[in-house]
Amino acid sequence: MSAANREAPAAVVYGCAGMALSAAERQFYRDANPLGFILFARNIDTPDQVRHLTAELRASVDRPDAIIMIDQEGGRVQRLRPPHWSDYPAMQKFGAKAGSDADGAAACVKLVYRLIAEELSALGIDVDCAPVLDLPAPDGHEIIGDRAFSDDPEIIARLGQACCDGLAAGSVMPVIKHIPGHGRATADSHIELPRVETARDVLEQTDFTPFRALRHAPAAMTAHIVYDALDPEHPGSSSRTVVADIIRNHIGFDGLLFSDDVCMKALQGPLAGRVTSVLDAGCDVALHCDGNFDDMMAIAEACPRMRPDSVDRLNAARPSATDSQSIDRDAAERQISAFLAA
Repeated sequence: MSAANREAPAAVVYGCAGMALSAAERQFYRDANPLGFILFARNIDTPDQVRHLTAELRASVDRPDAIIMIDQEGGRVQRLRPPHWSDYPAMQKFGAKAGSDADGAAACVKLVYRLIAEELSALGIDVDCAPVLDLPAPDGHEIIGDRAFSDDPEIIARLGQACCDGLAAGSVMPVIKHIPGHGRATADSHIELPRVETARDVLEQTDFTPFRALRHAPAAMTAHIVYDALDPEHPGSSSRTVVADIIRNHIGFDGLLFSDDVCMKALQGPLAGRVTSVLDAGCDVALHCDGNFDDMMAIAEACPRMRPDSVDRLNAARPSATDSQSIDRDAAERQISAFLAA
């Protein structure tokens, strides 16, 4: 291992362009030494191909513990799909039944994410960007929609914890999102910057509630949203007020904090500046997803190494393989199907 790689990694997670690394990507990642990587549909074909890619990514930075992330929620947002992987229901389906059978819904959500963890671990993926803890508003944009468990904060918290438990039982790190809440946004932050005008006391009593309940989760992802009552000038991901006052202090979350994707059009300016802004606001790690080589080069010039407190949070967040619990996939799938069909 090189001397550079014995130091803290850069405070960034990168995407990659395709299903295998180019020579230029391998060299870039070796020099840039990011914390890890995130996979999307463009990176996925077969199980053997994904296993080879995750091994390539870790070898490129000479760190077997480099994290590899994915969005595998179920429903509309799952990068791994049939025929090689299972198709999981949208989480709203479980939330809709939780009012009459909260225990059954929680048990099935835990099973779903334990099954997901099994599939991810087999591929070398150790971080899942789930659960979604956003509280959907009636006029909220459909970008959240059925990804949310419920419009009841207590149900969201109960089922969100079940998701975290299922992933942890399979040695996968959960990432709660989008803290402190995306459900009231009337625009898609992939396309434009949403603004939420709701008063702080209302947000505290509603949107923040599931995040406060899961404040001991190992990791979280921010929202690219301007909350007028909190900081009318900066999106949450780039706001020291939102990160320090709301996320860290009021909500009480002290786990590893990822920004949402800095490529999203909710943020403005050069990408290197976006990365700097989210890290300066207090995020531990910036997320850059699109795999654009020139953009990654520019980011690497400006991106610092992880702060010591961020490294401590990372080490605390890592799942322990010794805690992994076995699961009977067929029995789990039957239980889930029966619950949804009842």
